Amino acid sequence: MTAPEAVVLDLGNVVLGWDPYGPFVGRMDRAAVDEFFADVDFAAFNHRQDAGRSWADARADVAERFPQHVGAVDLYVEHFVEALSGPVPGMEALVRDLLAAGVRVVGLTNWSAETFHHAELVAPAVGLMEGVVVSGETGLAKPDPRIFELTARRFGLTPARTVFVDDSRPNVEAAARVGFDAVLFTSADRLRADLAVRGLDLPAS
Repeated sequence: MTAPEAVVLDLGNVVLGWDPYGPFVGRMDRAAVDEFFADVDFAAFNHRQDAGRSWADARADVAERFPQHVGAVDLYVEHFVEALSGPVPGMEALVRDLLAAGVRVVGLTNWSAETFHHAELVAPAVGLMEGVVVSGETGLAKPDPRIFELTARRFGLTPARTVFVDDSRPNVEAAARVGFDAVLFTSADRLRADLAVRGLDLPAS
């Protein structure tokens, strides 16, 4: 087996925790937040942000369709950093060990371009990476195959020699279809073991 040359890491809930309820804690009742999430279909709403929609446009859309929830949008954006619950245990050490072993480490994240600046402040491991492809900057979001292809081109990666890691099964499956060696993330220890199986000589966690 030829060991991988590079590892591409998702960020949210892989390198740093993300909990969309965080910005509302102490500011809105949980039931009201749930109503907001349900009415706007938050998963779809957030995906549009990840794919490049501006927060001004998102706010205008909510103001038109669900004016009662405009305040919730404002809270989410103003206190977004509180959606980031901190580094995922063990991941900064793993990134450092990969780099020390000569393995390239790149990020590929579904994230609004307007809030991405918080990432490195919360998880310094982001700043150790060679670079990060941010969906909101490209106008493409996982699992769109084009964002995997763009990442490979931008960093000169050979997908078959690159491990892609994500906590979303659809994203893992999409990366595999593009040719990456795709791994579903569950923990830093499990990922370290998955990489060792692929021939990377990494120290124990």
